[in-house]
Amino acid sequence: MTDGGAADDVLLSASGLSLERGGRELFSGISLQLLRGQLVQIEGANGAGKTSLLRILAGLSRYGFAGRVEHRAPQLFLGHQSAVKGLLTPRENLAWHVAGEAGFSAAEIDAALAAVNLYGYEDVPSHALSAGQHRRVNLARLYLSRAPLWLLDEPFTAIDRAGVGALEARLLQHLEQGGAVLLTSHQPVTLAYPLLRLDLATGTLQ
Repeated sequence: MTDGGAADDVLLSASGLSLERGGRELFSGISLQLLRGQLVQIEGANGAGKTSLLRILAGLSRYGFAGRVEHRAPQLFLGHQSAVKGLLTPRENLAWHVAGEAGFSAAEIDAALAAVNLYGYEDVPSHALSAGQHRRVNLARLYLSRAPLWLLDEPFTAIDRAGVGALEARLLQHLEQGGAVLLTSHQPVTLAYPLLRLDLATGTLQ
């Protein structure tokens, strides 16, 4: 559990979270305050409930759980599965995803796609794109989001080394601007920034 931060710095607060599935306890006693400027990785063995915890914290869990979650700031959740509609182009997909936020211009949407190396693919039907390109359509949302709190499930999956470098640069920019990032990742997180680790087995944050 983190030390208490100033009230204005707390973006997410959770206490006493536990989850059982199929008669098996995945985790228990998870308490967390996520502060501005913090980078936290959820760690645990395969099947330990990392994605389930992230979805609980995002308010998207389909499963009953014990405990309490309080959101104190707008959030962006990016799931492990790319939420890309095959019949839409990357430009149309991105416009659809950000439709509920403040208006973005066509130029801003195209700039976000260019930032994830999708320049020239803006109008290609997404079903013709690779899995890695689908991931990049999803990650383009990070270049438009104004939410201070980012909850990211396996953001480094299915992107190449250059894509990893660009994503790390975007995360670093977000953190230095006072945002916070909570993520899961099978790949090592090599961001040049202090990294806290939330251990599901012990419920501790180090």
